[in-house]
Amino acid sequence: MRSHYCGNVTEAQDGQEVTLVGWVNRARNMGGVVFLDLRDREGIVQVVYDPDLPEAFATASSLRSEFCVQVKGLVRLRPDSQINKNMNTGAIEVLGKELTIINRSEPLPIDFNTDVSEEQRLKYRYLDLRRPEMTNKLKFRAKVTSEVRRFLDDSGFMDVETPILTAATPEGARDYLVPSRTHKGQFFALPQSPQLFKQLLMMSGMDKYYQIVKCFRDEDLRADRQPEFTQIDIETSFMSAEQVMAETETMIRTLFKKMLNVDLPKFPHMTYAEAMRRFGSDKPDLRNPLELVDVADLLKEVEFKVFSAPANDPEGRVATLRVPGGAKLSRKQIDEYTKYVGIYGAKGLAWMKINEAGNGIEGVQSPIAKFLSDDIVNAIVERNGAEAGDIILFGADSDKVVTDAMGALRLKAGEDFELLSGEWAPLWVVDFPMFEKADGRYYALHHPFTAPTNMTPAELEANPDTALSDAYDMVLNGCELGGGSVRIHQADMQAAAFRVLGISDEEAQEKFGFLLDALKYGTPPHAGLAFGLDRLIMLMVGAESIREVMAFPKTTTAACPLTNAPGTANDEQLVELAIARMPQQEKQD
Repeated sequence: MRSHYCGNVTEAQDGQEVTLVGWVNRARNMGGVVFLDLRDREGIVQVVYDPDLPEAFATASSLRSEFCVQVKGLVRLRPDSQINKNMNTGAIEVLGKELTIINRSEPLPIDFNTDVSEEQRLKYRYLDLRRPEMTNKLKFRAKVTSEVRRFLDDSGFMDVETPILTAATPEGARDYLVPSRTHKGQFFALPQSPQLFKQLLMMSGMDKYYQIVKCFRDEDLRADRQPEFTQIDIETSFMSAEQVMAETETMIRTLFKKMLNVDLPKFPHMTYAEAMRRFGSDKPDLRNPLELVDVADLLKEVEFKVFSAPANDPEGRVATLRVPGGAKLSRKQIDEYTKYVGIYGAKGLAWMKINEAGNGIEGVQSPIAKFLSDDIVNAIVERNGAEAGDIILFGADSDKVVTDAMGALRLKAGEDFELLSGEWAPLWVVDFPMFEKADGRYYALHHPFTAPTNMTPAELEANPDTALSDAYDMVLNGCELGGGSVRIHQADMQAAAFRVLGISDEEAQEKFGFLLDALKYGTPPHAGLAFGLDRLIMLMVGAESIREVMAFPKTTTAACPLTNAPGTANDEQLVELAIARMPQQEKQD
């Protein structure tokens, strides 16, 4: 039906007959001539119809936006005065000879020239995706996945598919469950990741595996989360953490060079402990120069218990954040910052504006200055490197509250004061704690199959609080691109990790018997990493949400306005699956 894509017609086709198909982006009837902007996925070309061909001219005069048409015509160069340098096809136009309306379009239910809600955009996603902005994002995504496959194929990785219907595994989020018709009362789970299967592939001798795979997590959504998302999933045998990081870093640097012509620097390595101490985050945005500074040692003896209590508490923290030029903040703006840190559990936000550094209490403006001595004020100012015109913000509470609240405030202040520098800031975060403790029990910080660093099974069980995992996260601009680890490859170590997590040997055998059995038969050491493809594309194209780089995403309530999913099941289906409705559900229906 066509000889060329609209966006690919150039001066090289001057004088040639072309056949084009696409949608009318805009039609302009100038009286003696009709101009059509014809659009397909590759771009827009201008088509001109004049009255010399009455039938084609009449048809052209009847067109409206989004009519699907076929055009036949002659490519000709535009006069120099009419060249549009903002279009790839701006040096030419097509003199229309024939015009066929393939399908008419009713008036559109949404006007993309106005502010359209995301709900409406998702409801009419097939129209939204016609917009060049959205089309180009999906084209970019397709090229990225092609480059990823090419790199991994060339590096000796095998593309192997793993099951979608599987058993539930503990990966930190709720599973999506699928009822079984043939095994009534039992359920499959949609995979949160192919974690166990890719480990089993290493036990099977596949050596280097990858998969661009759908994963599912029933969790609260935000800009970089969706109930179903795509991972670039990688696993290797006989490779150390350093080798996995080197290989995948090369892949990402190659990707940025080919797709964006960006030379990413060599990725620095930072320990989890340092990242949390300096930036209040395990995925710090290094474009932001602001850092947290610990001052608890300076405040242990002050009478102000808001400071002295956490300063003397082994599980407390007192940290400051110096904001250059922040003394111009009004009391109202400081109150807004106080409300902001309250989201993270902070009970307040103390502050100190610097009028003159080194002059003790006289050199600062602060409601807490009266509780501090000149020496302490000077020490705080000096430790923060503060100067006249700056503000120092204080967080004092439990270590977690201070770290979370001040880490979030660091990001907000960095944006508010436009302090971010550089376009790309990658790094590796390493040496994560093996476990985190909550509600009196231990949880795996990554997942239960992550190997500890330099520990025996007995040492792991004896000292879980100090255990570090052989894990690594790739971070870019404050966003976790991917995470991975060396896996446990010995049955006694896996059993010890399960026991620390409160999983008895019996329960472990029931839930993970297949894995524990497989570990008995010559399992090779193995390690891997998984990238969030949607998040990677979001960063590369500069989108604010992963929904902008997915063809058919869900809303923040995990619903699809286009298909009205999720929906209800009829009684016959429920009976077949041996599922009963709750009384409250029946009333709602």
